[in-house]
Amino acid sequence: MRRSRSLLTAMLFAGVLALSGCHGRAGLNAFEIPQEAALTGQYEITFWAKNDTNKTQTKIYEKAIADFEELYPNIKVNLRLYTDYGKIYNDVITNIATSTTPNVCITYPDHIATYLTGVNQVVPLEGLFADERYGLGGSEIKFDSPSVEEMIPQFLEECEFGGHYYALPYMRSTEACYINKTYVEKLGYALPDVLTWDFIWEVSEAAMEKDEEGNFLVNGQQVMIPFIYKSTDNMMIQMLKQKEAGYSTKEGEILLFNDETKALLQTIAEHAKNGAFSTFKISSYPANFLNAGQCIFAIDSTAGATWMGTNAPLCDISQDKIVKFETEVMPIPQFDTSNPQMISQGPSVCIFNKENPQEVLASWLFTQYLMTNEVQIAYAQTEGYVPVTNKAQETDEYQEYLSRSGEDNKQYYEVKIKATKLLLDNVDHTFVTPVFAGSASLRDAAGQLIENTVKSVRRGQDVGGGYMEKLYSDTVSLYRLDQIGGRGSQMSSEKADLGKLPVTSIILLVCLAGAWGLIALYVLFKVVKNKRNHP
Repeated sequence: MRRSRSLLTAMLFAGVLALSGCHGRAGLNAFEIPQEAALTGQYEITFWAKNDTNKTQTKIYEKAIADFEELYPNIKVNLRLYTDYGKIYNDVITNIATSTTPNVCITYPDHIATYLTGVNQVVPLEGLFADERYGLGGSEIKFDSPSVEEMIPQFLEECEFGGHYYALPYMRSTEACYINKTYVEKLGYALPDVLTWDFIWEVSEAAMEKDEEGNFLVNGQQVMIPFIYKSTDNMMIQMLKQKEAGYSTKEGEILLFNDETKALLQTIAEHAKNGAFSTFKISSYPANFLNAGQCIFAIDSTAGATWMGTNAPLCDISQDKIVKFETEVMPIPQFDTSNPQMISQGPSVCIFNKENPQEVLASWLFTQYLMTNEVQIAYAQTEGYVPVTNKAQETDEYQEYLSRSGEDNKQYYEVKIKATKLLLDNVDHTFVTPVFAGSASLRDAAGQLIENTVKSVRRGQDVGGGYMEKLYSDTVSLYRLDQIGGRGSQMSSEKADLGKLPVTSIILLVCLAGAWGLIALYVLFKVVKNKRNHP
């Protein structure tokens, strides 16, 4: 009987833990800037960051932390590195459930929108921006923090959604088309001033011609995929933007599944059918094929520029496989050359709420330190990134860096600096997609439409008839888009659909029911036991 009592007590305790755990997931008290003298105690914060196994980037993080800790010896920063933003996202979601989120996290606004389903999990930053003591450029800051006015306004605006600023931009990039100009000219073409989709499709088809032995004429090899796109979600999103077709609204209404999308998929299928087009998920990294002379148009982020070209400082293929060619870097192809549109992307930094507001303030100070010229310029030089402040961009140091393009194939690698200048020259032509709870899933769905279409035609399947309708239906089901469409951003109670409870609320109710069920079971057990002892 003692064993049964212990087991039941353990079950009851587990129910209480589940209840408290659910309550923790549901939310924290809203963060308020401490009014008393701040940061007098010892604080330990965690910083989750991402790099692409680039040791130089790791050293920049480590130096930033060391320099910050020298200024604030009472704040210890623990760095945790990831090689993939998706892994950061998954770990944050998991840790929200156990109230063990990091303090500072490099992430994307689409991901933050999901983090916000836990009430007060992410700190709104506009109050901190404006604080006279500890805000951007504040009087109590021990380093040269940029002011709000010194942030690039377009980049800062990307971090505003649901009526609040939930992040600061850290670095910015866009997509670029890395071109084997040598092969384009060998095929009898000259690169236009502005790339168009028609031009890329035409040259890609021309590159598919073979000799009698089955080698491609343009490169003399058995392998040639003229056009490879790294991020097909960006491909679809940008195509729709250029066509002024629907994707989504800021309220969360899903417009992706329209006739223009079908027409784009049919065009993509036409060129994928004979191998003129492929994707990263199907064929592998565009840079590998480009550098081996097996691709002519490789579209990837400007942040991947050091992997592109004959003299790329980073390369995944052996030296004997690299083909010599002239690399050109251009904006992505357009439908309307008079109104170019390209996506703005790149990591942002958010701060997670904690029970101790002083700990949050310590996190905010470190986040600001990532905006300093030293960190911004150093990190931007590792890839085709652009600093997010005018303060950094206008320094003599950064301008000198840009002016030395091509001096070597490391620090001043020409392709990397060309990619950087591409974004600097086109900031006014960039756009971002609406952010709301579920926008990350919608982005994945946009890319999946292309991936599935390309896979189908490569397998010899007919993509006519009812194929597109079934593809739409399957994609909606796979990403559960029918559960988020039209619900809005859910960033405020005014916009939330009161007819549907948030996931955290549902979990809380389930935990409550489970806890009460365990209590009832225990009471029943006691009654039965008493009856047995007192017949």
